[in-house]
Amino acid sequence: MIRPATPDDEPELRVLDHASWAWENTPVELRDKPFDTDGVLVEVIDGQIAGYVKLGELWPLPSVEHVRELKGLAVHPDFRRRGVGRTLIDAAIAHARAAGAHKLTLRVLGHNAPARDLYATCGFEVEGVLRDLFLLEGRYVDDVLMSIDLTDGGSSAST
Repeated sequence: MIRPATPDDEPELRVLDHASWAWENTPVELRDKPFDTDGVLVEVIDGQIAGYVKLGELWPLPSVEHVRELKGLAVHPDFRRRGVGRTLIDAAIAHARAAGAHKLTLRVLGHNAPARDLYATCGFEVEGVLRDLFLLEGRYVDDVLMSIDLTDGGSSAST
């Protein structure tokens, strides 16, 4: 079952973030921030949050109100390789479309091949790469911008 997160979910979402965190996927300065449940959809399996996706506006500018950003995705290690990530991305796409968005963007670290592959299978395409944007654990890492067209003539992703 997918549903919007509530403030009561914050402790479990924080644990999920820590369980799924790895230096190569998340800058450490983002890991320790309080978990904001605004814009978060969760998938609940057997009473446990199996994963979440976070959506939000790209920037607070009227000229980009038609764009939403996928700001985070995490799947609990116990639920990986069971379609949870794909289900959450499909829910995010449907949610963004229902909100009237024409485009959904995301950013992913360049060496995170599993995430990039998942996003590509969901219809996201690479729009650009900011080379060596992050310095993580002494290594420079690319930031990859991906997006999906949500208009009728665009994506074939599920609604």
